[in-house]
Amino acid sequence: MPLAVVASRALLGMQAPAVQVEVHLSGGLPGFCIVGLPDTEVREARERVRSALLNSSLPYPSARRIVVNLAPADLPKESGRFDLPIALGLLAAQGAIDPLRLQGHEFAGELSLAGELRPVHGALAMTCAARASRAAGTRLVLPLPSACEAALAAPDAVLGARHLHDVLAYLGGQLDAAALRAPVVAPAPAPVTDLADVRGQAQARRALEIAAAGEHHLLLVGPPGSGKSMMARRLVGVLPPLEHDQALESAAMLSLSGAFEASAWGRRSLRSPHHGCSAAALLGGLGSGGLRPGEVSLAHHGVLFLDELPEFDRRALEGLREPLEMARVHLARAAQRAEFPARFLLVAAMNPCPCGHLGHPGRACRCSAEQIARYRARLSGPLLDRIDLRVEVAALAPDALLELPAGEASAAVAQRVQRAALRQRQRQGRPNAALGAAELERHCALRTEARSWLGTTLTRLGSSARATHRILRVARSIADLCEAAHVEREHLAEAMQLRRALGAD
Repeated sequence: MPLAVVASRALLGMQAPAVQVEVHLSGGLPGFCIVGLPDTEVREARERVRSALLNSSLPYPSARRIVVNLAPADLPKESGRFDLPIALGLLAAQGAIDPLRLQGHEFAGELSLAGELRPVHGALAMTCAARASRAAGTRLVLPLPSACEAALAAPDAVLGARHLHDVLAYLGGQLDAAALRAPVVAPAPAPVTDLADVRGQAQARRALEIAAAGEHHLLLVGPPGSGKSMMARRLVGVLPPLEHDQALESAAMLSLSGAFEASAWGRRSLRSPHHGCSAAALLGGLGSGGLRPGEVSLAHHGVLFLDELPEFDRRALEGLREPLEMARVHLARAAQRAEFPARFLLVAAMNPCPCGHLGHPGRACRCSAEQIARYRARLSGPLLDRIDLRVEVAALAPDALLELPAGEASAAVAQRVQRAALRQRQRQGRPNAALGAAELERHCALRTEARSWLGTTLTRLGSSARATHRILRVARSIADLCEAAHVEREHLAEAMQLRRALGAD
């Protein structure tokens, strides 16, 4: 039969829409045409597929006219993921394999010139989409590295192959499904970073614990060498463990950029982009194969650490407003639109002034008042308003630092954080930082004295409504760490005190 149809999937943001790869052989002038809105990588499949078939001693219809249609035609197609289905379609159209054996399967994979299968991006997203729409018994055939990744979502429905011959042997009945079953990779131990390394800095450590308990955004302000980066990188070690659905969402986002490793399954990601990164790199944008997630989405259910915060591009910083508030990013470029999740915990660090020594006990600041004001003005009020905790990290003298005992270990802090997170999950099903206005009224109800004190204090400070809600959320997390049923005045006072760096709201 000169026509064959092979099922596959494209990538469009987090979505993986189904694609039908239609291969037709006809008479006329020999040629190889791919239609259906392919990008450059897909069009180059002509040469990869031809060489892979010939070098694998498989028939190639060089004397026929080949037309490959990737349907639907209005859906952009990118990357080399269609190499394998195109090759199988060519073989089926020539009668080299039984087209009926292709039914009940979806295929994706890039081919080397020797016929080896190379991994593709987005295997987890493809598997989740296929599982949501799959008829009973449908299997997804992928390159082995991609299959190991996809098997985390659907171990019984994913097969992995190293070479085109492996796929043909399976379709021909020489290999059964068990032979191609992707192995489940055991998670590797996380790198050891312990809060015990941090000496002193009681207020900053307290803010770190509260941030982890309620998933509140945190800004550390202090001179160079005061331990801001050290503490920020250790926050991942005290966060509650990921639930299965959260781990799957996090892994699927990393898979889109090729940054996921199966051995890191269930581990919260820590993303730390350089301050020279562009707005598109931080928030997401149009890449070579379409819309790609940025660092805010790659840090989904993890930690996004932005060191030297005022040095980031102003457009990138202002673009953080939506993901900080809504936990998602909307991207629109020409004819393409995508939405990526971005529920991350932001930890940012900055110096108090351009030279970094303002308030340092042993070094004089060289900055004028105008320079300091201009430096801090790089962070807009609306952006700072969305950061729950803003604390100063003082520099410690070397002799005082050596005399201080080791700090409390991450394991002890993590136990308190997990207990507080469990209280939140049982009470409201989400972290305190994600509470809406109506939920705040229900779960952060204040007694008369505490409500009166808070209203008077916030009016005197001129705080915004957003700042008021964020103070209530932080106070609720403090109360959870204290295992208190109600938010009291002392919890509110500590929440306000931990928001005072860089001035009042």
